[in-house]
Amino acid sequence: MNPLTIGTTLARRGMLTPGPPVQQVKQLTALKSWGFGLAGELRQAANRSPKAVAVIDETRGATTYAELLAGSEKVAAVIRDLGYGSGDRIGLLARNHVLAIETMMAASALGIDLVLGNTGLSGSQFRLVAEQQEIRALIHDDDFADVVAHLPEELPKVSESELTRRVAATAQPPAMSPPDRTGRTIILTSGTTGTPKGAPRKTPGGFGPLISIIERIPLKAMDRILISAPIFHTWGYAAMQLSVALRATIILQRKFDPERARQTLEDLQPEAMFAVPVMLQRMMELPSDPGGKARRNLRVVATSGSAYPKGFTQRFMDEYGEVLYNLYGSTEASWVCIATPADMRRNSETAGTPPVGTVVKILDDDGAEVRSGTIGRIFAGNEMVFDGYTNGMSKDFVDGLVATGDVGHVEDGLYFVDGRDDDMIVSGGENVYPSEVESLLAEHPAVREVVVVGIPDERFGQRLAAFIAVNEGAELDAEQVKEHVREHRARHCIPREVVFLDELPRNATGKILARELRKQFD
Repeated sequence: MNPLTIGTTLARRGMLTPGPPVQQVKQLTALKSWGFGLAGELRQAANRSPKAVAVIDETRGATTYAELLAGSEKVAAVIRDLGYGSGDRIGLLARNHVLAIETMMAASALGIDLVLGNTGLSGSQFRLVAEQQEIRALIHDDDFADVVAHLPEELPKVSESELTRRVAATAQPPAMSPPDRTGRTIILTSGTTGTPKGAPRKTPGGFGPLISIIERIPLKAMDRILISAPIFHTWGYAAMQLSVALRATIILQRKFDPERARQTLEDLQPEAMFAVPVMLQRMMELPSDPGGKARRNLRVVATSGSAYPKGFTQRFMDEYGEVLYNLYGSTEASWVCIATPADMRRNSETAGTPPVGTVVKILDDDGAEVRSGTIGRIFAGNEMVFDGYTNGMSKDFVDGLVATGDVGHVEDGLYFVDGRDDDMIVSGGENVYPSEVESLLAEHPAVREVVVVGIPDERFGQRLAAFIAVNEGAELDAEQVKEHVREHRARHCIPREVVFLDELPRNATGKILARELRKQFD
């Protein structure tokens, strides 16, 4: 990345503001010794701004950066006393709270590979994940006792309460030294179509990844940032990394609740919020905020994880202002494109454009770039693209670019995602993209949320099934749904099955569990 771009962006975002020389030297020394992983970023922040508030959560209230570093080193001492260190792999099953962050920081400082468990998995699913990821021990929140009960008795388990007691009984250890190897954070894929796979996060080699994000999304040093996205998820984890790099104040709530989230925006007046799209959809179901109390200081609402219903982004900005930034990416590719408020005002369905340092190409089945407006497979590359799953499997690569698993196109300089590359079905000899029908139905005024999937059919090979949750007070029946599609699409796009539900099933990161819906027709 161009050094001028790095310097200019750091200056614009307040990262180069002069400070006490001794603290600045310590900050740079920490990055040189520890690198740009979690342990290094925490130490640079604690050395530069020790008294700044690092985390506000429901457990402890305010925790400064000096306190967060000290706490993480005590957690590291406990983990080391339990017999785990550099090169070991342990699991963490936790919601958003300061002890979870301290555990992540401790594992990084010890050179441990930490598997972040998805809090939405069932006990049997998590047992399979623990076996496949070969974790040697598990640290978990108390309220996951039922899930943990499915794990083998011989697997060591440390509950949140037990870890808290052990930390309280541990004397503050001497300052740690960098480990002999860099610990990796392993994030699980969403698991909507099968058992989640582990994708190790790369450790940044410098300022590049930070610049890629903050050059496009205007986060600033010392901002207050509400992280509603779960920090075990790629987006929530990235938000935590960015926040620590910026020496920001992280605001956490264990579970997302739309009313509490908006109240937090009013009470604590953060400058930024990180969420997944369904969270904003739930917030928009609340009564409007004509006085604008929740948006007085709000400069950024950054989301990722799934697509928005057509027109939603513009409605949200009408309520909260020109603050919405949506990142399209994947666990494997990190970020691919970022849509700014201006992009989404132009076209509410766009994924935006690639940020600095990222290359995106739309390729056909032969690996050649397609023309503008033509749908092809999306491939992306940046310095954070993964090297493969922990099970040895990988994604398709072309010239160093990884397949995102999606198909899309470019139009008027903007990128669009048209569906999964395995999304297309063949019904009666006709090619059908369920996502096309899904987008159409999402525009219907009675529809709150919808997913359309392909299911087996003895006569046609496959047929479409639509699962719909309607808006409160609205009325809609299956024939009206079919007629709406019939008016706007070809006959083979009409769903043969229409199922109405109060809520569509989602995982902990807000993605609809299409696999669970398909089971009704197995």
